[in-house]
Amino acid sequence: MRLSRRDVLSGLAASATLPSLSWAATPRVLTATAAQVQLAPQGYPETQIWGYDGQVPGPVLRARQGDLFQVDLVNDLREPTTIHWHGIRLPNAMDGVPGMTQAAVPPGGRFRYEFRVPDAGTYWYHPHFNSVEQISRGLSGVLIVDEAEPSQIDAEHAIVLDDWRLTQEAGFVTPFDHRHDLSHAGRIGNYVTANGQDQLSLTARSGDRLRLRLVNIATARIFDLALSGLRGWVVALDGMPLDAPQQMERLLLAPAQRADIIADVTAASGQEAFLVSVERGEGFAMASITVQGQTDHDLLAVPDPLPPNEMPNLDLGAARVTELVMQGGAMRGMQSARWQGQEMSMRELVQNGQFWSFNGVAGMTDTPLLTAARGETVRIPIQNQTAFPHAMHLHGHHFREVLADGALGPWRDTLLVHADETRHIAFVADNPGDWMFHCHMLSHQMAGMMSWIRVTA
Repeated sequence: MRLSRRDVLSGLAASATLPSLSWAATPRVLTATAAQVQLAPQGYPETQIWGYDGQVPGPVLRARQGDLFQVDLVNDLREPTTIHWHGIRLPNAMDGVPGMTQAAVPPGGRFRYEFRVPDAGTYWYHPHFNSVEQISRGLSGVLIVDEAEPSQIDAEHAIVLDDWRLTQEAGFVTPFDHRHDLSHAGRIGNYVTANGQDQLSLTARSGDRLRLRLVNIATARIFDLALSGLRGWVVALDGMPLDAPQQMERLLLAPAQRADIIADVTAASGQEAFLVSVERGEGFAMASITVQGQTDHDLLAVPDPLPPNEMPNLDLGAARVTELVMQGGAMRGMQSARWQGQEMSMRELVQNGQFWSFNGVAGMTDTPLLTAARGETVRIPIQNQTAFPHAMHLHGHHFREVLADGALGPWRDTLLVHADETRHIAFVADNPGDWMFHCHMLSHQMAGMMSWIRVTA
C-alpha cells in the first residue's frame, strides 16, 4: 500500500508547528510513552505511536551554547530504552548506548542526562535500544543549541523529515526486522512526512529571510531536496557551520544528517514557496510556504558564515590509519564473517539475522575497531564493497572528509558512502571513552554494521 503523496501544486494543509521547551525549563522531563495520533492523512484511522511526551516528533529542546543541559528520561514503554544525543560531543557516560555507556532504562525507570553543550547547531535525540523499532514507531526529536548571537533572520523553522511503513488501517507494518530490509536498502516507508504531517504548511512574507533546520530522522530513506520560490544557502551541516555559505541547488540528506539553510523568500505575495523532495525525477512538497505580504527590507546579500565552533586541528601527517571495509548485503555475496567470536558461513549468518560485516566481523565485539590516545589524529579509509549506500555515524566526535586532492571537507558526524566508493575521514580522538561507529541505516546496524572505537584518557 502506498498512501497518497502530494506534489508541488497541491493544496495547503493546516498549519503545523513543533512544540518547544524553552531554555529556562531545566531540568526538563521527557516521557517515552505510547499514544494515539493522527499520523496518516485525515480519513485514515489514528496510529498508535511511541513518542517523547506522546507526540511525533518529540518536543524541540533548546539550549544556549555552553549551557549545562539536563533531561530526565521517564520510560513509560513496555520495554527498556535510552536517549542518544546525536552529534553532541558530550561525556561518554551520557551517550545513551546500552551496555556500553549506561544500562538501559527499564519500564517504569528514570534516568538523568546531564552535560554541557559545547557546540551551537542543529542536533537530534533518539533511542539506542531496539533502535529500528523504537525510532520507526516515532521516538525522536530535535535539539537546538543556539549561538551566543542570533542570526539575522525573520523566522526559523525546524523541519523533521521522516517516513513510515503503514498498513491501510494506518498501523505499523511488522515485523521491524524483516530479512529483506536487513539485507537490502533498509526499512523504507510508504508514507513521507514533515514534522509528522502529510504536508507541513508555513507562512512568510516575500523577501523574508528564513533559517530552515532540516533533520532527516528516517531509518533508511535518503532525501534529495530542492527549493522552489526560495533562494537558499547551506550554512551548516550536522550542526557544524561551513567556512562559507554554499548556494543550494540540490541537497542529499542521508539518515541522521542535518543541514541548516538560510533561505530568502523570492516568491511574490499571493504565491507559494516549497521545500521539495525529488524521487524518480518527480518533485513533492515536503513543506509549503504561503507568501502573504512583503517585507519592509530588500532581498539581503549572501549571508555571513555562522560563528564557528571550536574544533581541534587535524595532524594528517602523523595520523593513525585504520581501514574499514564494508561487505555483505544482497547482490554481493559475502562468503563468511566472524560473529560473536565464531567464523560463520553466509548461511549461518543469515540464520542469525546478520547480513553485513566490517573488516570481516559482523556486529559488536569485545575488540574495538581501533584504540587511540587522547589527542591523536585518526584517519579511516571507508571502503564500501556492497551494493547499497551507508550513512556512517561516529559517536562523540566530528570528523572531516579527506578529499582526493588532499583538501578537507566540512565537519560532519554522519557521512554517506555510496556503493563501490572509498571515502576517507579524519578526526582528533579528543573525547575519552568507548564510542560507537555504525551505519545509520538502522536495519544495517541491526544486521551487523556496527563497531566501536576506544579513546584512552
